[in-house]
Amino acid sequence: MHQVNSHHGFQMDLVNSIDTPFYYYDMALLDRTIEEIKRHTAGTEYIVHYAVKANGNPHILKTIAQHGLGADLVSGQEIKAAIEAGFNADKLSFSGVGKTDSEIRLGLEQGIACFNVESVPELMVINDLARHMGTVAHIAIRVNPDIDAHTHRYITTGTASNKFGIGIDDLDQAIDMAAKMENIDLTGLHFHIGSQITSMQPFAMLCDTVNRLTEHYRQRGITFRVINVGGGLGIDYSMPDERPIADFKSYFDTFKRGLKVNGNQQIHFELGRAIVANCGSLISRVTFVKENRSKKFVILDAGMTDLIRPALYGAHHKIQNLTAAPEAAVETYDVVGPVCESSDVFEHDCSLPVTRRGDLMAIRSAGAYGESMASCYNMRRLPGCAFARDKQL
Repeated sequence: MHQVNSHHGFQMDLVNSIDTPFYYYDMALLDRTIEEIKRHTAGTEYIVHYAVKANGNPHILKTIAQHGLGADLVSGQEIKAAIEAGFNADKLSFSGVGKTDSEIRLGLEQGIACFNVESVPELMVINDLARHMGTVAHIAIRVNPDIDAHTHRYITTGTASNKFGIGIDDLDQAIDMAAKMENIDLTGLHFHIGSQITSMQPFAMLCDTVNRLTEHYRQRGITFRVINVGGGLGIDYSMPDERPIADFKSYFDTFKRGLKVNGNQQIHFELGRAIVANCGSLISRVTFVKENRSKKFVILDAGMTDLIRPALYGAHHKIQNLTAAPEAAVETYDVVGPVCESSDVFEHDCSLPVTRRGDLMAIRSAGAYGESMASCYNMRRLPGCAFARDKQL
């Protein structure tokens, strides 16, 4: 078995002790990331929820809950996982366009803080279920602000062509209905414009939209206790070591400058990728190195079943050979997996040190939407996990 070079910052004994493929989580980086969030929101009315869909690993959830963050949830199982991990029910919000009756009942039973309502039919169902249960549902209306965040079309959520939220033209009707419902407590407005957004301009545009809407309703005598601006802050997938923590300063400063907030209003955020992406790496071993007339292939024991983002979105992840010496010559490879699909490719034309069978590879910035989207296609087993508290340098 090849040994891992310590200059990559991974714990060598841990990496070598676990069957590949598996997810390696740098918990010290996760702690530092959350502390950075808390530093930039200290002294504000900002409340940060972790978007559990990014990574629902129980150990990750427990750590985030211990830091005092809330949780944004999109299924009944996520509600259960968050409660089991120690999140307080009064910091749970439930999003999603297709909440089932049983999921809504579960949220009501647990006393979650807010349902982010995405349609008038959903609003009516929640009111009926709350009435039958003899309780009141706290809700926010999710607004589709028709803002293009200029990300991949599969992760853009805030344009008029997306399935999410209620359009601005239909908002008055939804709010008027909610205000008249006896088993509905309308707490606020909810927004989310997309994911992996690295320019602050879409967030500044969102602030303008929020300000315009809140002023419109203020003039109608309606004020909101909560404004939820969603998440979407991106990370640097190309330079995970140089920029391991997202640009939280610019992100929160954009809202501090742009949002007009009254003294009794809370601003909620739902960050997922920016919290967990860089703390996770997919560790894999080279099964074969193959060459044909035009290409050299590094074939890994990890595939799209373990990390689907490159196949699904064409997403880029930095790939490192943990075994090769730093001074090794560089070759160009297609890095691929074993799954019987032509889309099972991690990267085309990837520059790596000369790579051999048995080398250990790290696919970086995989802590978000990696493990949580893993599948058993081809009857493959799900990837394992390892948690490192301190790096061995």
